[in-house]
Amino acid sequence: MSIAAKICGLSTAEGVAAAARHGARYVGFVFYPPSRRNVTPELAGALAAVVPEGVTKVGLFVDADDASLAKALAGAPLDLLQFHGQESPERVLWAKRRFGKPVMKAIPVASPADLDQAPRYYGAADLLLFDAKPPKQAVAPGGNGLVFDWELLGGRRWPVPWMLSGGLSAGNLGEAVRITHATAVDVSSGVEREAGVKDPGKIAAFLARAREL
Repeated sequence: MSIAAKICGLSTAEGVAAAARHGARYVGFVFYPPSRRNVTPELAGALAAVVPEGVTKVGLFVDADDASLAKALAGAPLDLLQFHGQESPERVLWAKRRFGKPVMKAIPVASPADLDQAPRYYGAADLLLFDAKPPKQAVAPGGNGLVFDWELLGGRRWPVPWMLSGGLSAGNLGEAVRITHATAVDVSSGVEREAGVKDPGKIAAFLARAREL
């Protein structure tokens, strides 16, 4: 079974081309100015224009207001909105209806209690993303290269589609999938040559590993 993979935090044509060429099912663009991976709607639109049909274009937002979402969507043809902040279920549902796009909600995980947040989003989010909870000093809520205890997800089943994220790489992807039974994964820092800069070779290796699983 091939694992569906999302390459997040893309900001160059080289990175987008590598993701598309090697079989990414999703490509992600970050609309969060504090992030080193932040892109403008104009740049995201130019990058999205070369994404092949059938690859889902994802916009990542952190507690964004409607004006920010509208600006991003005006510049880039996004297929899916990813909310990675403190958005409530009501906010997720509102944005989904307001903009007519499916929404993926990130659930930051560090302990078993964190997973109790997931059911709050049933009926609001179309997908969930289980990611490592960032340290207090982190600038961004994701893409920090941190791994959480995958055993927390082992044996759990969810009534909505979900992705696994947090410190993934070609080297640990097999173990992560074995423990969590994830069928979709999201990677950012694990395919970079330096902070915020994607490495086409690492993207190719990660996607090759995903195809093997």
